Amino acid sequence: MRRNKKKDFNKVIKKQNKSWFHRLVSGAFLAPSVLGVLLFFVLPFLVVIYFSFVNNPVAKKFVGLTNYINVIQNGAFRTAVGNTLFFSVVAVPLAVIFGMALAFLLDAGIPLKSELRSCFLTPLMVPTASIVLIWQVLFDYNGVVNVAVQKFGGGQVDWLKSSAGLLVIILLFLWKNLGYNMILFLSAMGNIPKDIIEVAELDGANRWQIFIHVKLRYLSPTIMFVTILSMINSFKVFREIYLLTGEYPYGALYMLQHYMNNTFASADYQKLSTAAIYMSFVMIVIMGILFWVEHHFGKDLEEE
Repeated sequence: MRRNKKKDFNKVIKKQNKSWFHRLVSGAFLAPSVLGVLLFFVLPFLVVIYFSFVNNPVAKKFVGLTNYINVIQNGAFRTAVGNTLFFSVVAVPLAVIFGMALAFLLDAGIPLKSELRSCFLTPLMVPTASIVLIWQVLFDYNGVVNVAVQKFGGGQVDWLKSSAGLLVIILLFLWKNLGYNMILFLSAMGNIPKDIIEVAELDGANRWQIFIHVKLRYLSPTIMFVTILSMINSFKVFREIYLLTGEYPYGALYMLQHYMNNTFASADYQKLSTAAIYMSFVMIVIMGILFWVEHHFGKDLEEE
């Protein structure tokens, strides 16, 4: 009996030693990544928060919420926020809806399925500078689009120096992102249980009911992921606008990234830091709402 107890005790000790060894090995592999995140993300963000509460990086005088009040009252900041919000509210849902529609269209087994998929993925392989060059040729004042409009009896439109420029940027955003969104939805649609769809069809459900009550519910995690990804990409559209129109574009194209870029160029770090905090807070709220919506609608699927 004593020998058996000693054996059991030794086994427990060996298991504990292996567990600690595995934890140390895991920690050693994770340490570089954790250190990188702390060094290049967490620490700079703490510095940004600090700069938002001082008058400037040299004097470092604490001014409380003065920077936040000054930034929120700044006309350029409010214009940039309004334009960025409008662009995201319009472009992101269109990218999600059209991406899902294309995925369902290709999943239906239409002719030239492979060729269409390759066509929509082509923009991902084209460098940003080349894309901008193409769109400049298309939407310049004397570009291809205006030539076509004139042939049909219309007048020339200064696309990139008028309110119509926002439409051009939305089309550019959709052209770049629809292919990737489509692939994500196609992948998710392959994981929808076929037996549930067959049962719904036997119960007399039509295609619309199957889409709403079956497919859409199983696609909810992918919808949230694509929405977040599209939202992040909508903030990156600054690159294309900057290359098309420069530092100070037409008013409707002046985005939050323009404001932050110009503020950085003028070395106004406290204003830049404050704007970054505002932007981070808004993004956290939006992400929280999206996660709550996804959890609310996907709760029953997790319980199955």
